[in-house]
Amino acid sequence: MSEANIQEAADRLWQAAQSGQPCAPVRDLIEGGDIQAAYAIQEINTRRGLEAGRRLVGRKIGLTSKAVQAQLGVDQPDYGMLFADMAVAEGEDIALSSVSQPKVEAEIAFILGSDLDDERVTPTDVMNAVDYAVAAIEVVGSRVANWDIRIFDTIADNASSGLYVLGSEPKRLGEFDPRLCGMVMERKGEPVSVGAGAACLGNPLTAAWWLARVMAKAGRPLRKGDTILSGALGPMVAAQPGDVFEARINGLGAVRASFAKE
Repeated sequence: MSEANIQEAADRLWQAAQSGQPCAPVRDLIEGGDIQAAYAIQEINTRRGLEAGRRLVGRKIGLTSKAVQAQLGVDQPDYGMLFADMAVAEGEDIALSSVSQPKVEAEIAFILGSDLDDERVTPTDVMNAVDYAVAAIEVVGSRVANWDIRIFDTIADNASSGLYVLGSEPKRLGEFDPRLCGMVMERKGEPVSVGAGAACLGNPLTAAWWLARVMAKAGRPLRKGDTILSGALGPMVAAQPGDVFEARINGLGAVRASFAKE
């Protein structure tokens, strides 16, 4: 792939993020390339963020649904960076303008108690490294206009990341079943998304294991204290001004995301 095209794609997405004005897809610039070209674009803007003083606090996993993978023509998830300024406290109103074209999805978040820095990591290593889990709502967003994305676009765009809200009932792995726990997310009391842990690559811990290996190989290994957003348990839902979403996950309690009236 042309380095100039990769840089142009990164610039397009960066400018969209800074201006708040969604841009055209970037897949035209890397057509004929591979997934690594898209991650190279993501890495350019990750470095820009770090150089601007942002702090890396974890990763998010996307495309954990087999149906969505098939739709985008891939056979594996993708990942994006979580920065400290993406975390929102429960009860804090979210301005719709803070996320480009926001949608919400419910997930299980794992917080690590030790590093996962070897690409030969095993599922047992991952379970031993998880300190606790909480319910989470991810507010995804796309810098690409009208969510006109394919696999290259979403990876380049930091896996369509936005913000996230963590619940306040931490649980050890032995206190709930990540695979079988059910989820329901309501908007103003009306169910809008349902699912279970098995919808996330069969088990959210499987998604975390995939991420640990990939990040170690990519040279950005997961560290103690990092948050892993392990992937959606059900369909994502578009957010509107004044919306209040509450997600309940069996064994992990509830988490709420509130959007300001604009």
